[in-house]
Amino acid sequence: MSELNKIALKILSNGKGILAADESNGTMTKRLESVGVPSTPENRLLFRETLFSASGIKDFIGGVILYDETINQTSSLKQTIPELISQTGAVPGIKVDTGTKILAGSNEEKITEGLDGLRERLKNYYKLGARFTKWRGVYNISDKYPSKLSIHSNAHALARYSALVQECGMVPIVEPEVLMDGDHSAETCFNKTSDVIKKCFEELMINKIDLSGMILKPNMILAGTTSNKKIPSEEVAKLTINCLKENVPTNVPGITFLSGGQTEVQAVENLNLINKYNDTNFIMTYSYGRALQQSALKFWSKDIKNISGTQKVFNHRVNMCTLAAQGKWLKELEAK
Repeated sequence: MSELNKIALKILSNGKGILAADESNGTMTKRLESVGVPSTPENRLLFRETLFSASGIKDFIGGVILYDETINQTSSLKQTIPELISQTGAVPGIKVDTGTKILAGSNEEKITEGLDGLRERLKNYYKLGARFTKWRGVYNISDKYPSKLSIHSNAHALARYSALVQECGMVPIVEPEVLMDGDHSAETCFNKTSDVIKKCFEELMINKIDLSGMILKPNMILAGTTSNKKIPSEEVAKLTINCLKENVPTNVPGITFLSGGQTEVQAVENLNLINKYNDTNFIMTYSYGRALQQSALKFWSKDIKNISGTQKVFNHRVNMCTLAAQGKWLKELEAK
C-alpha cells in the first residue's frame, strides 16, 4: 500500500466524509451577507473554527478542505488551523486552483487556472500541514456543451495538477463538475458526465498518476434544475453507480460526491441510496460544502457567540451524511 493510498483511505474510511470549507473570500462573503453577518477575516475564521472544533469533525469527518486564507490563520487557542483539524483525526486539505476564466475558443465555457507557480505553492502548503488538495473543473450542459475543447482542456489541467500534487506527497482530489444548471434530462447528464470522466482518466494515466492515491469528486447523475423530466432518487443512485462503473478504473479507492446545489436532504437521500445499491469496490462518500454548513450558518447568524448551539446543528448534519455514506440514513432521523 502506497503512502498516498494510506492518506486517501484515512480520509474516506468508516463512513467518514469531507467538509469542503474552501469557499473563496468572495463566495464566503456572499454566504455571510446572505444571513446578515459582516464578512471580516475574524468572522470567517470564527464560523469555520466553530465547525472545526465541533465533536462531529472527530466522529464523522475524514478530511477538511481549506482556503488559502484559512490554512494560514491561527485559532483562538493559538493553534494553527491545520493543527486544530489534525488533532481531531481528520486530514487537512487545501484548494489549489485559482478559479475559472473564460475558455479561449469557447466563450460560454470555463477553464480552471492555477498551474503557474503551483509546485512552489504545494511545497508551502505541505509545510503548513496539508496532505491532500482539490482542483475543480466545471462543465456546462446544453445541446452543444460541454464542447470537446472544454472536456480536453479541463482534463489536461486536472491531470497536470494531480501530477504536481503527487510529486509533493499529497493526495489530489480530481473534481470534474458537470453543472446541474439547465433543462437537460438525467440521460443527457449521464452521457456528458461519462464523456468528461472518461477523458479525465485518459489524461491522468498519460500523466502517470498513481490512481490508488487520488480521490474522484464527481457530480451525481441528475436532471437539470429547470428540467421537467426529474427522476426519483432510486434512479439517480442507479444511474450514478453505472456511470462510475463504466468510466472509473477499479484501483481508484473512493469517490466523494459534491452536492452541486442539491438541498441538504436531497444530497443525503441520494447518497444513502447510492450506498444501498453500491455493488462496486469504491468507497462512496461525501465532500459537501453548503449541504453540511447551511443550517449551521443560519443558526449561527442569529447569535455568533452561540458556539455550542451552532455545533449541535452541524453535528446533526454530519451525522446524517455519514449514515448516508453507510446506507443507514432514514428520513425520520432528520427531525431529531
